[in-house]
Amino acid sequence: MSPQPPELDRRHFLAAGLPLVGGVLLADDDPLADPESPPAGRTRTLRIAHFCDVHLQPEKQAVGGLSAALRHAQEHFSPDLVLNGGDQVMDVMSADRSRSTRLFELWRSVMKDECSLPMLNVIGNHDVYGWNSAKHGVTPSDQGYGKRWAMEVFDLASPYYVVDRGGWRIIVLDSTHPVEGGGGYTARLDQAQFEWLERTLASTPSDRPVLVASHIPILAACTFLDGDNEQSGDWRVPGAWMHIDARRIKDLFLRHPGVRLCVSGHVHLADVVQYLGVTYACNHAVCGAWWDGPRDEFPPAYAIIDLYSDGTFTNRIVDWGWRA
Repeated sequence: MSPQPPELDRRHFLAAGLPLVGGVLLADDDPLADPESPPAGRTRTLRIAHFCDVHLQPEKQAVGGLSAALRHAQEHFSPDLVLNGGDQVMDVMSADRSRSTRLFELWRSVMKDECSLPMLNVIGNHDVYGWNSAKHGVTPSDQGYGKRWAMEVFDLASPYYVVDRGGWRIIVLDSTHPVEGGGGYTARLDQAQFEWLERTLASTPSDRPVLVASHIPILAACTFLDGDNEQSGDWRVPGAWMHIDARRIKDLFLRHPGVRLCVSGHVHLADVVQYLGVTYACNHAVCGAWWDGPRDEFPPAYAIIDLYSDGTFTNRIVDWGWRA
């Protein structure tokens, strides 16, 4: 049975901190007062529904959960577009071709039936075909291997790209790269992508604010608590959980003050980090704990991001009421 979206009220907003306005936390006197109305003196130019870590699969009520979340966002918030933050399916990285085909076809079907909005897609690690599928006979010469299949399904000419919407520049990055000389993946930008990012920011008009979207956080605090990362006596955050090249990306952003907000997912935990004038929001997973309920303290949820003409923004977390 598909879960029914509840009536919207204060309980169905969650704080990854409190609601954010322009990188400043709102006072908690009434943070949810009329979320359709922009704060005084500002004009909202774009509303984005940020759907991270759906992990769509035919099992675990995932289809009903995603369908309910999409209906809830469109009925209650009327966003201008959906930003799918990566890990749309569960998962083609380790699956054979038959299972991968089923997952991607399921994604296309649900989005066709339930989403009437334009979409921007980020490629997540679980969307990359075949990297861990050698046991199924998948090889790099197979059709769609790596990110090619996801690019086709998500209608992407490149795994990273830039679009302008509502007076903002939206830069979508590709976080997931194979570990050099070994298995697995790490979060970083390859050199070609980093140089493209440098050029893109350099060519961005000075009066155009920038939102950066990645699957894996560039910078986050919740990664420290994603498992027993202190057991050695020192904090150990794997390079697959947060960008290992965060320092040079931070240095690049410092030269371009138009970069205001970076959004991500991947961790299935949530936080907001403000660092050197940039707000990094790691938002909830739509699937929570892979459709088994909350992940630690974080239930399934999506985010509503409002962008304003003066370069400020809000990032609000919405729990639409799905429970395993």
